[in-house]
Amino acid sequence: MSRSLKKGPYVDPRVLKKVEGRKLGDREVIKTWSRACVIAPEMVGFTFGVHNGREHISVFVTEEMVGHRLGEFSPTRKFYRHGGKMQKELEQAAKQRELDAAKAAKASQNAKK
Repeated sequence: MSRSLKKGPYVDPRVLKKVEGRKLGDREVIKTWSRACVIAPEMVGFTFGVHNGREHISVFVTEEMVGHRLGEFSPTRKFYRHGGKMQKELEQAAKQRELDAAKAAKASQNAKK
């Protein structure tokens, strides 16, 4: 649910203070733990290190990101893969195709000689 229009967007004052002290082309990463902070137009062109609970993930802010929150661009969970029998079969089929392609390439290379 969005914040009321009367209150306006939540922009962390500490993040704005860090942005004001820098020049626009500055390549230095601004570290922040404020994932709930809304991206303001003043932040465009800066790189933020948004904390995801374990590390800071670099997020370069563009115009399309204005109005979104910093945390949206720093995922907290790492997707590994889906499991189960079907996934194993798909992986084995992909591995077999790879092996067949390698054999075909080797055979065509030997035929050229």
